[in-house]
Parts: sequence; C-alpha cells; structure tokens
Amino acid sequence: MSHKEEGRFGILSLTWPILLESLFGMLLGTADTLMLSHYSDGAVAAVGVANQILTVVGLMFGFVTVGLSVILNQWLGAGKLQDVDRMSRTALTLNLGMGLLFSVSLFAFADGALLLFKLPADLLTEGGIYLSIVGSSVFMIAINMALGTMLRCRGMVRDMMLISFGINVFHIIGNYLVLMEPFGLPVLGVQGVAISTWISRGVAVIAYLILCKRRLDQPVRLIAPWRMQKVDLGLIFKLGIPSAGEHVSYNLSQVVITYLVTILGTAALTTKIYTQNITSFVFIFSMAIGQGTQIIVGHLIGKVYKEDAYRSGVQYLKLAVLVSFVISDLLYVMAEPLLQLFTSDPEIIRLGKLLMLLSILLEPARASNMVLISCLNAAGDVKFPVIMGLISMWGISIPLAYVLGIVYNMGLTGIWIAFAIDEWVRSLVMLRRWQRRRWQQLNIFATRELGTRKAG
Repeated sequence: MSHKEEGRFGILSLTWPILLESLFGMLLGTADTLMLSHYSDGAVAAVGVANQILTVVGLMFGFVTVGLSVILNQWLGAGKLQDVDRMSRTALTLNLGMGLLFSVSLFAFADGALLLFKLPADLLTEGGIYLSIVGSSVFMIAINMALGTMLRCRGMVRDMMLISFGINVFHIIGNYLVLMEPFGLPVLGVQGVAISTWISRGVAVIAYLILCKRRLDQPVRLIAPWRMQKVDLGLIFKLGIPSAGEHVSYNLSQVVITYLVTILGTAALTTKIYTQNITSFVFIFSMAIGQGTQIIVGHLIGKVYKEDAYRSGVQYLKLAVLVSFVISDLLYVMAEPLLQLFTSDPEIIRLGKLLMLLSILLEPARASNMVLISCLNAAGDVKFPVIMGLISMWGISIPLAYVLGIVYNMGLTGIWIAFAIDEWVRSLVMLRRWQRRRWQQLNIFATRELGTRKAG
C-alpha cells in the first residue's frame, strides 16, 4: 500500500468521519425519543416498537449493500473499475425495487405488524400511525444505503458525515415545529414526528445524489432488470445474504427480546428503550471502527496483502475493545443525569443505571464481534459468522433471556446478563476463526470468473 493510500485509508482518517456520521444518524432516533418523552412515555414505547420493526425491514434489503461493500472494497483495491460501476448499478436497482415493495407493505399493514408484539391497545393507534408513515419511506433508506456504500468504499466518508449532520439539524427543527408549539403551531405528536422523519429522508436522498454526481467518476444510474448479469446477482447474493444474515439474526432476536420485555410491562419496555438509546453511543464507536477496518482489510486483500490484512484486523480489534470499555465506564458514571434527560420516574432511573453498569461487561464483547465479523466479511468468509450467530443468539441469548428474565423473575437485569453471555461466546469463537486464517484461501475474483464460464 502506498503512502498516499495509507493516509486516505488509515483507521483514524476513516473512523472519525464514520463515527460522526453514525452519531448524527443515531441522533435521528434519539431526538425522536427525547422530544417524544416530553410529549408522552407511552408514545416513546409505541415508537420504540415500531422502530424495531423498521430496523428488521431495513436489514431485509440491506443484504445487497453488505454484499456490495465486500465486492467493491476488494475490486477497488485491485483496480477493477469497470466491474465496480456495473456492480454498483445492479445493487442500486435491486435495493430500490425491494425498498418500494417494503414501503407499500408497511404503509398498508402497519397495524397488523404491531399486533404481532401484542402492543397494548392504548399504544397501538400511535404506533400504527408512526409505522405506516415512516414505513412508507424505507425505499429512500434503500437508495441511501446503496449510494452510501459506493462512497464509503472509496473513502469519501467526510462528505457523508457532513450530509448526516445537515439532515439531523433539519430533522430536529422539524420535530421542534410539530411538538413544541412554536409560533402558535398545533402539536402534531407522533404523526408530526413521523412526517418530519419522512421529509428528512427525502432530503437525504437528494443530498446523496448530488454528492455522487460531483464525486464519482461514473454517473449514478439504474440498470434495466433484463440487463443484469446472473453472475453479478449470484455474487451479490452469495456474499450479501450470509453477510447480512448475522445482522438479520441479531435484530430478529432483538424483536423476540422486545416481546419478552413487553411481558414485563410498559415501564420495563420504556426503560429498555431509554437505556439502549444511551448505550447506543458505545455501539457506534465500535461500528465505526468495524466499518473502517472492513474498508482497510478489503482493500488490502484486493491487493493480495493478506498478511497485512491479518495484522490490521488484530490491531483494530484491540482498539475497539479498549474504546468501548472506556466509554461504557464514562456513561455509567453519568448514568443518572443522562437518564433524567428522558424521564423523572425514579424506578426507571434506578433500573436503567443498573443496566448501564452491566453494559460495561457487555459492550467490549459486542465491539469485538463487530470488528472480527467485519474482517471476516471483508475477506469473503461470510457463512461462518451467520452460522455462529444463529447458534449463539437463538441457542443462548433468547433462551437465557427467558429463563433469567421471566422464569427466575430477574427482569431486565437477567435479560442484559443473557446479552453479555451471548456476545462473549461469539467473540471468542470469531477470534479463533480469524486467527486460523482459513479466509486467506478465499478468492472472490476466481468465484466470479468461474461463474462467468459456467454461464457462458
């Protein structure tokens, strides 16, 4: 790797813009929760469940961009620019099609999706309004995910950070207008927040398209479905579905966990949402390091610098674990005033503080998983993480959460302990997988060439 590329793709030069972009993106949800908490705790619970559904839906078409990122990182490293353009157009078209399908479905069947969670009747109306409006915008998330992957794999992370910042400011202003009665405007509540979110996502699409037009060598275009090459689709599916499978499995398991929490009552559900909003700031540090690591490792593997890729993975793993531990400690020290930003309920504050203490044990393991899985995905070793995720999440996390939280009546404390055990088991197994270096034998270039010969 040249000195110029090292500067462009150094972990710090990639991580801090990704971190800030992710932070601003996370603030979209946190701003909704914080501003709605002054409107109604029930609205917070309803929107929290709706967002859980939206997260899972986003992952259902997100596998395309996960596969695209694996391909682009290696192909950009190898200088296969023509193939990069064709694959980008294919992925964008796929994501748009699936995004439109899910947008229509969520708009039409929002109440039915929420009934799966047995949401209390007094929360169902607000949750349905929010999910139908915001759900109809997921096609814009699909577009942004594809465009963002094209930019991020080229190291254009600072521009994306600035867009994220601008969209957050726009969204918070929108929430203020619909919730705080400025200039005598009516309070629109959950419906207003949903409309604000929809408009913000539309503005984000426009901003990404403008950035792509200015910064990419090739114009952003769709591709006619009949012109898509089967071998390209096969490679996206082969890499993307397993790569996204771990994320889908995790979020589906969280849906089940959320159902268990609803059994504990509205107060427990609200505490979970407030606590996860705060501890999510640890998560984004780990995610930023993981995404930066994936870009670096993918480019190194594309250049066939596999030993450098291995050392980079280990180095950035240590960094992620250390950072997550330090930030978890700091958040626990500030737990009470942070929770008081959301609520004045003493029981929610007490329980939330305990969960943030347990997060000091949980978050370093989560950080380890995020970096190691990013490394394995960058190398094309995409099946192992999802298989291990299925075994651990559904064989350890959910059963333990039920036994400790419900059967032994430990509530949210037992559920958080189950989270930690699951993350530590998976992180140790993933570390062993990376150290054994079987991924060094993989070659996605050869996979595509073989597929092309078979198709011919």
